[in-house]
Amino acid sequence: MNLLHEKPLYAELLLITAGTAGIALGIQWFYDPGGFVTGGFTGIAIITKELTAEMIKGGLPLWLTNLVLNIPVFIAAFRVMGRKFVAKTVFATFLLSAWLYVIPAVDMAQQDWILASVFGGVISGTGMGLVLLAKATTGGTDMVAVLVQRRLRHYSVVQIMEAIDGAVVLAGLYVFGLKSGLYAMIAIFITSKVSDALMEGMKYAKAAFVITERYEQVAQALMHSLNRGVTGLSATGMYSGSKKCMLYCVVSKKEIVELKEIVAGIDSRAFVIVSDAREVLGEGFLEYGQKS
Repeated sequence: MNLLHEKPLYAELLLITAGTAGIALGIQWFYDPGGFVTGGFTGIAIITKELTAEMIKGGLPLWLTNLVLNIPVFIAAFRVMGRKFVAKTVFATFLLSAWLYVIPAVDMAQQDWILASVFGGVISGTGMGLVLLAKATTGGTDMVAVLVQRRLRHYSVVQIMEAIDGAVVLAGLYVFGLKSGLYAMIAIFITSKVSDALMEGMKYAKAAFVITERYEQVAQALMHSLNRGVTGLSATGMYSGSKKCMLYCVVSKKEIVELKEIVAGIDSRAFVIVSDAREVLGEGFLEYGQKS
């Protein structure tokens, strides 16, 4: 997927609806039964539920804690950041609380913490990615970090958010123990990777830089055999001081082997650098606005 085109409002609302449902499923079916505290207000809600279990049957509901914590944050954000900034995030936050209320807590992993951390991370990460694609967040520590950074300008929003979430995870370690905390860290890692993949695109390609004296022959062979465009970049060898032409070509993962064979067949002394291209848009790859 990519964000080059503005999505209509109904599409963004659908993404937020599906995304918050995914986050809630990850929490209710995997994180809460396993005592996984992954930071944020939902992590605080899981801790609160555990601490209030003796006073209230089943503990304070996750949806209620999440809602109560977010209300003052959004009031402050509305005053500081304005209505437009918080509108979709308010919708996402209330929807997440609604999903947490509707979806029952079920131990889908059957106390298998590896399954809980992996599947919880994948489902929650997918949900978070969908919400971010709608250019919204679910509030919580993200919003708190933005507000705090207004006072502490020498810290970035990410640094403040990491500090807050780190404190929540440490509290989870104290309440649920070290083992649960370690598995929660696995879930956090998987969640971030999955959400990043949705945001940045899952269509991978390979980018090759080729430095060769026979650059014209190599370029013609690549264009003819692979039907891919090749760009010649002016370069200077800093050791010899000689001018060179460095070729740049983006191909699919399947074609990279053939590219190297073509180059080696023309110039066995050619210098080739291959790197990953996360998302490639344009002729021969994804069209603009097309989903990956």
